[in-house]
Amino acid sequence: MKRTALAGLLIAAAMLTSPVFASESLCDINLQKIKDTEVSTEVMSEDLKSDINKLIAEAQTEKAKGTEEGEKNCTSLTSQALQKLQNNTKGGQ
Repeated sequence: MKRTALAGLLIAAAMLTSPVFASESLCDINLQKIKDTEVSTEVMSEDLKSDINKLIAEAQTEKAKGTEEGEKNCTSLTSQALQKLQNNTKGGQ
């Protein structure tokens, strides 16, 4: 009986907390990663900064549409920006 009650509580707790994690999209996560990487990156060319800022602006425009397609486009654009930042960190562009 105790095991069943404990299992029920754990399942209920998991169900109640899952919407919290679902509220943050991959686009939002990528945008935060970009901000964090920009702050921590010591050397970044003006061209790269310009490219990243352009991709961020486009991504935010897509996200603002509030559609599934806009979210996908935002995720794609932010993934491109992250790739550029990672290439910069590795020494290439």
